[in-house]
Amino acid sequence: MGYVFRKKLALSFEDAILRVSEELKKEGFGILTEIDVKATLKQKIGADFRNYRILGACNPTFAHKALLAEPWIGSMLPCNVIVQEFDNGSVEVGAVNPIASMQAVENPALGEIAEIVKEKLQTVIDNL
Repeated sequence: MGYVFRKKLALSFEDAILRVSEELKKEGFGILTEIDVKATLKQKIGADFRNYRILGACNPTFAHKALLAEPWIGSMLPCNVIVQEFDNGSVEVGAVNPIASMQAVENPALGEIAEIVKEKLQTVIDNL
């Protein structure tokens, strides 16, 4: 089982972020955090890096259910979605597979929630 669903897009980096945000919203996700890795690395250590954005996506209904089922599951939330542009100009999007990330937690209730969230994130990637 892969730990990420991913897809190449024929869009600019910024257009890909907008499109991903739209598709996440259709599946009930909001973006809680947005980390501009390129800017952060430049500011903190002076390193040049490609366009790389981490979107912390959250579906509040399923986050609530997960938190009720497992009090420490917040350490694995939100679901990260990556938009990155490689040196050749290609843009790819990837979303965490919650089934893979939840395997370490031995709680059957989480498995059911993770399966639903997995399907929603897979739909987001498929619809890009």
